Amino acid sequence: MDATAAGIRLASAVVAPLIKKLLRTEGAGAGLVDRPQRISSYVSWREKRDLDAADLSKLADTLVREALRAPGERPLPPGDEAGVAAALAATLHSLGDLTLSDVEAVRLGPEAFARRLRAAAPHPGLSRDAELFHDRLVELACLHILNFFTQRSTFVAATLVEQSKLHAETIAKVDELLTRLPRQDGRDTAFEERYLAYVARRHSSLTIFGLDLEPGSSRWPLDAAYVSLTARAAEAGGPEGTRNPAPRFLPAERLLAEHDRVLLRGDAGSGKTTLIQWLAVSATGAPGRGVIPFVLPLRTLTRHGERLPAPRGFLAGTPLAGEAPEGWESRVLRDGRALLLVDGIDEIPEDERDGARDWLADLITAHPHNRWLVTSRPSAVRRDWLSEEVFTEVTLDPMSPVNVRAFIERWHTAAAGPEGYAERLQESVRTKPDLARLATNPLLCGLICALHRERHGFLPTGRKELYAAALSMLLHRRDRERGLRRPCMAEEPQLQLLQRLALWLVRNGRPAMDRSRAEALIAERLPAVPAAGVLGDARAVFAYFLERTGLLRAPTVDTVEFVHRTFQDFLGARAALDEGGLDELALHTDDDQWEDVIRMAVAQGRPRERTEIIRALLDRGTNRSVLLAYASLQYAAELDPALRAATEAAVRHLLPPRTVEEAKELGRTGPLVLELLAHPGGASEEEAVMAIAAAGETLSDLAIPYLAGFRYTTSPLVHDALVALWARFDAREYAREVIEHLRHDRHALQVVHDSQANALHAFARPPALVVRDSVSAGALAALCSRVLVENLGLFHLEELENLDFLRGQPLEVLQISRCPGLTDVTALRSLPVRVARLSLSAARGLNEVIASWPHLNSLELHSPRPWSARDLAPGADLEFLVLDTPVVDVRGLGRHAGMHILNLGHRWRPARSADWEELARLEQLQELAVSDETLEDLVEHLRLPSLRTLRLYGDEELPPGLEERFARRFPGAEIESFYTVYEQ
Repeated sequence: MDATAAGIRLASAVVAPLIKKLLRTEGAGAGLVDRPQRISSYVSWREKRDLDAADLSKLADTLVREALRAPGERPLPPGDEAGVAAALAATLHSLGDLTLSDVEAVRLGPEAFARRLRAAAPHPGLSRDAELFHDRLVELACLHILNFFTQRSTFVAATLVEQSKLHAETIAKVDELLTRLPRQDGRDTAFEERYLAYVARRHSSLTIFGLDLEPGSSRWPLDAAYVSLTARAAEAGGPEGTRNPAPRFLPAERLLAEHDRVLLRGDAGSGKTTLIQWLAVSATGAPGRGVIPFVLPLRTLTRHGERLPAPRGFLAGTPLAGEAPEGWESRVLRDGRALLLVDGIDEIPEDERDGARDWLADLITAHPHNRWLVTSRPSAVRRDWLSEEVFTEVTLDPMSPVNVRAFIERWHTAAAGPEGYAERLQESVRTKPDLARLATNPLLCGLICALHRERHGFLPTGRKELYAAALSMLLHRRDRERGLRRPCMAEEPQLQLLQRLALWLVRNGRPAMDRSRAEALIAERLPAVPAAGVLGDARAVFAYFLERTGLLRAPTVDTVEFVHRTFQDFLGARAALDEGGLDELALHTDDDQWEDVIRMAVAQGRPRERTEIIRALLDRGTNRSVLLAYASLQYAAELDPALRAATEAAVRHLLPPRTVEEAKELGRTGPLVLELLAHPGGASEEEAVMAIAAAGETLSDLAIPYLAGFRYTTSPLVHDALVALWARFDAREYAREVIEHLRHDRHALQVVHDSQANALHAFARPPALVVRDSVSAGALAALCSRVLVENLGLFHLEELENLDFLRGQPLEVLQISRCPGLTDVTALRSLPVRVARLSLSAARGLNEVIASWPHLNSLELHSPRPWSARDLAPGADLEFLVLDTPVVDVRGLGRHAGMHILNLGHRWRPARSADWEELARLEQLQELAVSDETLEDLVEHLRLPSLRTLRLYGDEELPPGLEERFARRFPGAEIESFYTVYEQ
């Protein structure tokens, strides 16, 4: 039916008098107020009540009757007149609920204003023809209402004021838009394309470490080589008397999807730099997001001791330095598009780290809306080093057995290893504890793989032997290159010269040195190493090291560094021993950059030298020096028994450890510490937590029987500490010995990998399970087929599509969030769910499923679909309800008389006066959350004797006097504000 066929051809002389009855006439005054009034202030029935409900119905009847009398085709079937008139009266009554001003209404125009009015009114419930007739009548009424507004004496002045404001806002927005637009000549866009291509090429491959392979085959794609490691959030201390929350585990590559600012701690070789490569390359592969990664290795930026750069210096040391359009870096930062990957706080001298923190703080203050990842070794900076900048601290976990197996498999695939080598190495790592303790990070795993292949399946068994064998392999690998007939140097002369470079770097706290300094150090030593003369002068020897050993690399044209800090420390310790610098080692026991140097000095020293180093550490008497002495015992192949006993006795004075950090430092000394820790049977809660932290750091399967001694704990702290270690050990064995025996009734058991899901088989009682992140849908389904599930949380499971595995489960508590592929939830129908917290954007039929839960007591729902209280199951009796849906129909909510907490979301507005009557039936309600736009009506219509807290969405100041009216109406309640809105 078109507009003319609707039969609405009324003259203004007929309509205008009727519409004027809806609105109060303008009062006396000079019109000095330049602020437009809300529509509700003009409605006759709001305050003076010139027009009551019966009058409004008569007015609507008259409009319908006059419209039907107009010439033309009759638009309604006989009998529909009364329904249309009632619906029109209800729609016109909603004028009093609109929050628009008169100027805003006129700006909308009659059609848009009519749509806004119909949206505020109840659904008319008419036939198609009747509803169309009703809508045309509403539009006609709205046309005359707007005409009434324009005739007011103050309207023109108010409109001019509003237009001036809009004009100023438009100018400001256009100015802001112009500043954000790329440069007119397109140089920013063109350079960004080139820069992102460079980052992708520069960081998209890894080197197969330590092997002679076919030309071009020694580098393998990052996406094929990368092994996802686990990061854990640092334990956060709560208020006194509260327990710390269990650490949260997350795949390391998803850190910046969860947090904008991250401080990532990890030991040398743990994969920090590889993770930065992965994040940088991932950013370049996301077209349309506009993310620009800046990889900022501090060792390169401060190689000459210079100050850290301003944004214009971010590309220093790259081939693109100086080519960016002027100010490009600052524009990227200002727009919040930068991903800043700051690598290696620990690789700059300790006295420069406070300056680095200030540099970070200044950049963040100037450009707060970007994302940051900063890496460091664990002990290089204190725990709260970046807390003022609101960084989330996480630690890279050592590689789990699953990680190690995956790494070995991928390494041998990429290197085209001989048949059966991967399987033989897997067996060696599984059955030899010493080797397993070494295979804790990607660097050492790569060394083990290379040595295993190089030595035809035979491997050294200790850390010292592993490093020595790796050095030997590296220093000779180039001698076997095909077709090269060049002089070569024996291994020992090479070590003598290289260790001088290493010692200089250690002493000066630098990860890199100028090429000229390296050549000068070699030149000073050449007369004492005549075997090196076969290569020529110092420049030739340096070139030999750089080009043929694979042990040095040049990050820039004029600098050089060791391929990894591990080799620098090993060779630096060797040089210190040669120089007799034992006192120097003892003086640096409190310097984190010397820890590995001291340990490697003990490993390489003769018995007398080991004795002197360990005795000096004990004599120093600090906790750090004593722990370092104890940690060094495992590297002392031969040592006076009395000194070993004295060291162990000194460590006992530190037992039990007083902090978790002390416990972890103690545990890093190895499995020997298990004999010194508290006995599970008699340990207090605090002693148990410290002991568990220390045992977990040993990374030895010998710790599992010890940890199993705590498995019958009733302490929440001890329970959480045991669960937190699951990822550090063989998932199946740890589950069998520890996890499946714990009482999980008050705690959620987090499952973050398929290996963990596959390891669980039987529980004394069904645990509260939290399944998240890397768990596949298949592993989750298999888990739920083996165990009963009463309490389940599903988070960040991107491939999850349905919940069929939950059919028939005794599920009582369910939480789902950020599972974007989950569209089918029909398996939840009729389950005995009592508590549900659901954030689902694509699940069809969710409301019908919720309506099938007769025992529902608590519901939190975030959904893009409307929700109605009338859809709840008859047996449901809600005490807690939080909603974030576009429409909330509260009819029927009043029957839940025992409700204590109600949050209707920031979008809820009462659709009818009866909605307030519905809420008023919740006489036990203690907390209510609504939009601040509903406050005036709430104060006028609502009575809630038990209300203690009213939470308001919105940041507008309350009108004068409204708070006082609220306090009189609700004398025992307080108003609090929400400044954020729930996410979908």
